[in-house]
Amino acid sequence: MSEQQISPAGGPIVKKFMFVNRKAPYGTIYALESLEVVLISATFDQDVSLVFIDDGVYELVKGQQTKGIGIKNFSPSYRALDGYDVEKLYVDRASLAQRGLTEKDLLVPVEVLDAAQMGQLMQQQDVILSF
Repeated sequence: MSEQQISPAGGPIVKKFMFVNRKAPYGTIYALESLEVVLISATFDQDVSLVFIDDGVYELVKGQQTKGIGIKNFSPSYRALDGYDVEKLYVDRASLAQRGLTEKDLLVPVEVLDAAQMGQLMQQQDVILSF
């Protein structure tokens, strides 16, 4: 078992982890797996942010009804992120617009970014994982 890395200031080294969600919430395991990995990363006091691009924006839409497809609706779990100090949620402006959605359609507060802003944010990360 390896020892935890310590920063020069004496505390643990914190990495910036970005999780990019590109898939619709149901039909694959990607969205649920991403959420689980985000919660685990946050538990280890890492700097975690989530990005929702393409059909990934559907993960945050209010009022999802999943009974008809026989799958549990896990979207309310996104409201728990704040309790894990995961407060950096970003949504691609074009992805929202292409799907006829606005911030008001989403379950949780997000920051809407254009492609250039998203690119700048991605450049600041230590680790980017795409789901």
